[in-house]
Amino acid sequence: MTYVVTDNCIRCKYTDCVEVCPVDCFYEGENMLVIHPDECIDCGVCEPECPAEAIKPDTEPGLDRWLKLNADYAEKWPNITARKEPPADAKAMDGVENKLDLYFSPEAGEGD
Repeated sequence: MTYVVTDNCIRCKYTDCVEVCPVDCFYEGENMLVIHPDECIDCGVCEPECPAEAIKPDTEPGLDRWLKLNADYAEKWPNITARKEPPADAKAMDGVENKLDLYFSPEAGEGD
């Protein structure tokens, strides 16, 4: 099992989760984070830290697409280990549907 970041992170991009991760397995895109599934130790401490509830265990049904997206972009994006301020419109974007198709950016973030 591993944890995955799902669509509600897109354009919310809260980074509270990266501060508690004991293995630094988060990677930063322009407008979301992902978890490297081969680095995640399944401790689960990140899940309750996400204000947008965008982190889920990969054992939940229907997350295959997100597991693949997390794995793919963790190889491309820079590692992030410190909390940053969320985007100004994060609260407004929390809960917006269909974010992957409407707002996802494949561009890398800044990392640490």
